[in-house]
Amino acid sequence: METSHLPQTPEGIAEAAKLICDGALVAFPTETVYGLGGNATDDQAVAKIYEAKNRPDFNPLIVHGADKAMLEAFVEFTPMAEKLAEAFWPGALTLVLKRKADAPLSLLVSAGLDTVAVRVPDHPLAQSLIAEAGCPIAAPSANLSGTISPTRAEHVLESLNGRIAAVLDGGACSLGIESTVVDCSTNTPTLLRPGGLESEKIESVSGPLAHPEKDPEAPRSPGMLARHYAPNRPVGLNRTSFEKHEVILGFGPSAPDSALNLSESGNLVEAAANLFAMLHQLDQGDAKAIAVMPIPETGLGIAINDRLKRAATPE
Repeated sequence: METSHLPQTPEGIAEAAKLICDGALVAFPTETVYGLGGNATDDQAVAKIYEAKNRPDFNPLIVHGADKAMLEAFVEFTPMAEKLAEAFWPGALTLVLKRKADAPLSLLVSAGLDTVAVRVPDHPLAQSLIAEAGCPIAAPSANLSGTISPTRAEHVLESLNGRIAAVLDGGACSLGIESTVVDCSTNTPTLLRPGGLESEKIESVSGPLAHPEKDPEAPRSPGMLARHYAPNRPVGLNRTSFEKHEVILGFGPSAPDSALNLSESGNLVEAAANLFAMLHQLDQGDAKAIAVMPIPETGLGIAINDRLKRAATPE
């Protein structure tokens, strides 16, 4: 059965919310990427998310709320979490917090951990959907696990058509890269995943963030698997010379004319917004490999390079 393509109208939102309440899966836009949404309090719905994505069961999911008040029923907000939520929600910041003992969330969203990753998306369509459904929505990126994250409805359909009930089409995602994940479940706020909110901005509120050694076999947050966001073709990083059999993901004014350029002006925000869409495009042709030009390791470039390193990790 084909996946329904719902418009961003009141009727489309109502239909998507009904599907969520009935235990079905609906992909929806956020400012970061499209999420694959299921009722976070429904074990079967959450299990369907793992099934639809072929997602490893040890990789936790992010629970999305319409606002902070909705999420307070499920997790313990520390004083630091309160400060960060006040400063950056709604927005591209996911907080990992202790799960309340009586929280009616599916245990599957935590993948065996005693914490839950939560955020409030900064997208009116996402907020309307969650509010209409009246429940928190567990939503990893709406793609098969390990493949390129979707920033448009058509990307969702390329990956998941027939595997989910519907996609709510809100056009292109404005940010185009996943949320930054910070663990606030202990006294020391810890950066678990760089993303769409620069760590420098977070540290202006939190002070210095800890950076733990990552164990890819037991991730503490979403997006920490070693190989993730991966095209079907081999990916070479930090390339300044190119082979005939390669297609080029460029950056900046020095990129060859044949390259698909993340940002001709070298703007990292523009590059982040284009990253996954351009990887999708380069992965469609006959080329045998993708060569990626160097990206500065500053600001959003840190998150972009993090995604590219995972994309380039051999299976």
